[in-house]
Amino acid sequence: MAQYYSTRPPKATAALVALATNHQSPEKTKEYLEELKFLATTIGAETTKMFVQKVHSPDVRSFVGKGKLAEIKNFVKNRETDMVIFDDDLSPSQLRNLEKELDCKIYDRSLLILDIFLKRAKTAQARTQVELARYQYLLPRLTRLWTHLERQRGGTATRGGAGEKEIETDRRVIRNQITVLKKKLDKIDKQAITQRKSRGNIAKVALVGYTNVGKSTIMKLLTKSDVFAEDKLFATVDSTIRKVVINRIPFLLTDTVGFIRKLPHGLVESFKSTLDEVRDADILLHVVDISHPSFEDQIKVVNDTLKELESLDKPTIVVFNKIDKLPDTLPPDGRDNGTSAAHLASVITVPSNVKKVFISAVTRENVSQLREMLFNEVKKIHMTIFPNYIPGQNIEF
Repeated sequence: MAQYYSTRPPKATAALVALATNHQSPEKTKEYLEELKFLATTIGAETTKMFVQKVHSPDVRSFVGKGKLAEIKNFVKNRETDMVIFDDDLSPSQLRNLEKELDCKIYDRSLLILDIFLKRAKTAQARTQVELARYQYLLPRLTRLWTHLERQRGGTATRGGAGEKEIETDRRVIRNQITVLKKKLDKIDKQAITQRKSRGNIAKVALVGYTNVGKSTIMKLLTKSDVFAEDKLFATVDSTIRKVVINRIPFLLTDTVGFIRKLPHGLVESFKSTLDEVRDADILLHVVDISHPSFEDQIKVVNDTLKELESLDKPTIVVFNKIDKLPDTLPPDGRDNGTSAAHLASVITVPSNVKKVFISAVTRENVSQLREMLFNEVKKIHMTIFPNYIPGQNIEF
């Protein structure tokens, strides 16, 4: 009988490492590791092992203690794991020491997110922003396993053979590239500012939220357009803008990049022009995955980022999505365990400038309520732009 062999390359494997410190409970550490696993899956890596160490603070030299490092080293050696991913950022010295000890590729959280962004970015603006942030992050962290810009060129890092001369050469190349990218981004930013100014006579709504909460799916529902949506972290990196008309009142709807805890600061800085779509918006649709066990923490991450963008006080509709994943009936004992849609709707409070709605973008439950709520908010903005507007009148743009 003929034997058939797959021509697909074997899937990359990854071991994940996190610390449970005095400031982070073991339960939270486990939850964060699951998110890190999702991030690893997004770049195409299969998680083979999770390591957790309970310590007061990270080891200055190797992030984890000697015993845990030996355990990880033994696992990498026996399983031939392609990479080890740490759930926090590593200092340049920690990265060098870990690569020397483990002799494999080392990722920290920021570098992993940057790689995902680079993979997902489609437009020239987004790719330039991500490349700049990535180069700036890598510059002080070049080691023998990251020389010759293999990651930037899409190749794979090789072990050994790279000396200080090659590293210095790569540093010089990266510095030059950073200069080029900054100039390119300045030019793109000026074009983006001009485009935003040209949209001054129409209400602007921006979708914001934690990554993978369903923003792009809601965008498709409201615009009835073919917007990319996928059950992966950072499925959307580029801003997508569509014109929407509800009851003859038009507005622009923007789907922005999803936020995440510990989002690399350099990435926030590099994405300032994309995030300017949030700053420029008149209304925010803050989408929340209410089925997620830590949705309240995710709300805080988004609000903290909005505060950094000076956009937290904008008129906002919090869209609690995925109610179809919540229990819609009480358990047999008749007592609500606090997770039903009805219970959460009754106990969740929002600030005075914020409205809330509970929907399912998949089953379309309460989507008409969202449309009505959005229309009422857009109408207020529209009437300030066109004070003499008569309801039902068509507006030409």
